[in-house]
Amino acid sequence: MSGSDALGGFLEKWRARWPEWRLAEVFVPPEQRERVVAWFALLQEFDDILNIAGDPLPADAKLGWWGTELRDWAGHRSRHPLGRLLEPVEAPWSALADALPALVAARARAADGGAALAALAGYAQAVVAVEAAVLGGPRAEPRALAAQVLAARLAEAGLQAVPQARQPVDTEAAAGRESAQRDWAGELLAVWPARVEGAPARRMWAAFARHRLARFADGQQLPRPASRWPLRTLWQAWRAAQG
Repeated sequence: MSGSDALGGFLEKWRARWPEWRLAEVFVPPEQRERVVAWFALLQEFDDILNIAGDPLPADAKLGWWGTELRDWAGHRSRHPLGRLLEPVEAPWSALADALPALVAARARAADGGAALAALAGYAQAVVAVEAAVLGGPRAEPRALAAQVLAARLAEAGLQAVPQARQPVDTEAAAGRESAQRDWAGELLAVWPARVEGAPARRMWAAFARHRLARFADGQQLPRPASRWPLRTLWQAWRAAQG
């Protein structure tokens, strides 16, 4: 596989998870679109490592590799295909590398919602600092970004992502498990503003992610099939891009 094919594969993997973006990216300047998706694809790699199922050792090894890679980006050296678009950006890559081990600790079930957010606080702060350099514009709010990461974890890990304080008494009962997950979704929505700070691209991605979570909290399933409502998606993207 050529370098271009490998890069395209990572970008398309993220787009496949977020089909809304094919409509939303019209609000991103054409010369920035690939870099924006590359950045979000990188964050998706970290989300996947956080939400690994089964033996965590391969994911932990991959996280260690990413730490080395990001420190190399600080010296303008890269091996990963995403580095073709991201490494030239002057950003605090080493600080992000230093924050990655928090993802290993964040896999443990938190005592409550506050503890779940606190476990990702350092990681979220490092992400928003790099994102400000990659996307430009104002910085995102770390707490909102942490809530988005936890929403993705809920979608992938289900009950395992729910803090102890919201665990059902009977974990064998399907209704109790589902209720606990929806309650946790509602708690995340309460700390995740409907309109977030950050660059337009961040605001649009956050709007889509929050909308999916809100539908789940309201009794629907994750993820939302975006293709059914293109005009609604376009309107949602425009509102978020305008701030």
